[in-house]
Amino acid sequence: MPLDRADLAAATAPLARARSMPAGFYTDPAVFAAEREHILLRRWFFTCREEMLPNPGDYRSFETVGGPIFLLRGADGVLRAFANYCRHRGSLLVDGEGCTKRLICPYHAWSYMLDGSLWGCPDMKDAEGFDRVENGLVPVRMEVWNGFVFCTFNDDAPPLLEQLGDLPERMATHRLDTMRCTWRVELQPQCNWKLILENAMETYHTGIVHKKTVGKQSSRTLDTRGEWLCIQVISGRSIATLPGQAPPFPQIEGLDDDALQGTYFTVLHPACQLVMAQDCMWWLNVTPLAHDRSLLEVGGCFPEHVLDDPEFEAKAGPYYERWEAVALEDVDILERQQRALGSVLYRPGPLSWRDDEVQAIGMWVLDQLPLA
Repeated sequence: MPLDRADLAAATAPLARARSMPAGFYTDPAVFAAEREHILLRRWFFTCREEMLPNPGDYRSFETVGGPIFLLRGADGVLRAFANYCRHRGSLLVDGEGCTKRLICPYHAWSYMLDGSLWGCPDMKDAEGFDRVENGLVPVRMEVWNGFVFCTFNDDAPPLLEQLGDLPERMATHRLDTMRCTWRVELQPQCNWKLILENAMETYHTGIVHKKTVGKQSSRTLDTRGEWLCIQVISGRSIATLPGQAPPFPQIEGLDDDALQGTYFTVLHPACQLVMAQDCMWWLNVTPLAHDRSLLEVGGCFPEHVLDDPEFEAKAGPYYERWEAVALEDVDILERQQRALGSVLYRPGPLSWRDDEVQAIGMWVLDQLPLA
């Protein structure tokens, strides 16, 4: 790894004397290549909510660190994941989202059934040894937890629930299985993927970067078991709307005493944040594309029953406003940070006690990488 040992030792020292990670942790393509091989292609990653593909033939495509994939609801009602390319010469099969009775390659018209099996292959009858079964779509491993669809390129990865550890138990009273996605926005930050997650797990910056929106916040760090981290922003009301805007929707019934104290901000390693407030939840899903380029999707969910409110759209508006405004503020400061890290004069600075989860994210990444 092209990182200085002394810098790494300083970054992983006890927090009271620790320093931030060296610039190369965020700016070196070789570091990103190592992360891709040893982390991003080996762990589970979030794609979308299952209810976003309710009907047979529904599909949704995704750009991932391992290349394009898509989810497809079969005629049998089963949701499956596939690599997004035709088995003939590799053209993309689908873009965006939609519904179809059969997948037809736009290049040479090979076609596939909704279970991924090959249906039509023009002018292949003379190809020696050609096998229709062997030329179906390439499946991608997929698991669903409480409506959240995760995939991995690693057939040997432990089951998703093992990675989640005690998160399902800790968030049980939010009843995430009853949530329904109603809003999404995609941004393209010109910054390293880890900067986005670090920013999402500290309230040190909120009174400055978000002075005109959510303002100053305080949080506590919670112990976790499994490959996830958690802070709770303390507030007796939902912080999913801007200050001065009373949350239009009621609290989720049956929240435990801990959940009533505030909003949980989590990081599910390697690159997804789920946020659970007292009346809703939202996510920040990061897709690392290069050492200095990422995709960021912000999605918002509400308990299914509130969607029946005839004034739902009007009431949901303040939530959408808050989620997008804060995300845009964060992207702006993170792109500035990425540019500054490119300075030849950059030296890691000291960490605050409020940077504990920033350090934890970096240390987790380092633990997965070969440093010899």
